[in-house]
Amino acid sequence: MTQPHNTLPEGPILWADIGVNLTDKQFREDRNDVIDRARAAGVTWQLITGTSLDESRQAVTLASQHNDLFATAGLHPHSARFYSPEMEKELRELLKSPEVRAAGEMGLDFNRDFSPRPDQERAFEAQLALAAEAGLPVFLHERDAHERFLPILKAWRDQLKGAVVHCFTGSKRALFDYLDLDCHIGITGWVCDERRGKELATLVPNIPDNRLLLETDAPYLIPRDLPEPPVQKRRNEPCLLPWIGQRVATLREQEVTALAAITSDNAATLFSGR
Repeated sequence: MTQPHNTLPEGPILWADIGVNLTDKQFREDRNDVIDRARAAGVTWQLITGTSLDESRQAVTLASQHNDLFATAGLHPHSARFYSPEMEKELRELLKSPEVRAAGEMGLDFNRDFSPRPDQERAFEAQLALAAEAGLPVFLHERDAHERFLPILKAWRDQLKGAVVHCFTGSKRALFDYLDLDCHIGITGWVCDERRGKELATLVPNIPDNRLLLETDAPYLIPRDLPEPPVQKRRNEPCLLPWIGQRVATLREQEVTALAAITSDNAATLFSGR
């Protein structure tokens, strides 16, 4: 029997959060407290997301100061218009850092189109090439762009160590397309949203155990069904990952301890380094 999604189990359950924006300005004043709260909640492995050159540098620096923090390095599609040979050169060097366990966040976002779509595709392919060269998995962002995203990823997939579609909120067709490419799927607190997360909740049980990963995407996507308000109003934190895990376990009819072990092992394997 799985535990109902209204309380968390007692005891030492260890979790891995594969998507945390710890360099975000919302954590500027209490970042160390945020890290401590995560550890106290059993979140003993975190991957800090690099979404720009500056944030990738910061992520690497922060990860170097903690043995349970790691980093990605890349350029988010929102900023793809800024991709340049000079940036590529520095990203290539950052990807050599031992703290960096994935290239990205990279991909396509046709929902907001903050960068022109041709620029997004150009930056995406360039970063896939860097990941293949570095022997690293890719940390992927796709929103309302599945039709273009899939063939680009498919063309590179055999050259990549691994791939996770971060913060998956897509359709059943998209899910199975990514699983067919042997991608991991990152599930966030979106699944705890009774308004927007209904379709995702029906899809979560279809993800094979060995392809499931959990993430908060903190400080964004705070779970809407929390029984108590967070430390700071409307700010998500990695310490809330167990709440998301409890929801996912309930949907999949799995024991929470088993789900935590499975997803933590998946994170350790995918982001094991070179």
